[in-house]
Amino acid sequence: MSTRVIGITGGVGMGKSTAAKLLREQGVPVVDSDDLARKVVAVGEPALAEIADTFGAEFLDAKCKLDRGKMAAHIFGNDAERKKLEAIIHPRVRERWIAQMETWRADNIPLGVVVIPLLFEVGAEGEFDSVICVACTGNTQRARLRAREWDDAQIDARIAAQMEVSGKIKRADQVVWTEGDISLLREQLQRIFAG
Repeated sequence: MSTRVIGITGGVGMGKSTAAKLLREQGVPVVDSDDLARKVVAVGEPALAEIADTFGAEFLDAKCKLDRGKMAAHIFGNDAERKKLEAIIHPRVRERWIAQMETWRADNIPLGVVVIPLLFEVGAEGEFDSVICVACTGNTQRARLRAREWDDAQIDARIAAQMEVSGKIKRADQVVWTEGDISLLREQLQRIFAG
């Protein structure tokens, strides 16, 4: 039995985490690259030391953890600085999700999902049997991001740092639309994953 591995992507605030949660509830193993990114910059990890060397110790808080808010304010809107951070984090994150995929295959897990917001941006689509784009309208996206207490400048910077969702939709094998009720999202996922 071969393992089918599906990549999930989409714009910031478009429902990737909700889709992942619903799939986990259905018993599908899911690894989220955002979770992995937090792990690779944990205290004691080589990536954190490299970030401090590259950007300065002022990006660490009093407990020597990455000051995520300060770093976000620094890199979003500054492509050169964002790319420096991505060069430190992305290869380590990719190593971890590829290792997870290899474990699923070794264990003959029939299906696994990897959530990668920047899946197309980092050229990872070739690693997957298919790619699903989770999407909604721009108005809904902005409303969701405002609910996270982000201001318009933060929202604009985050959106600008990603490929336009229309490009992701065109390149994906399937699209899940997250405008409606969560039950509609659950139904769409069930239809896709039943196939």
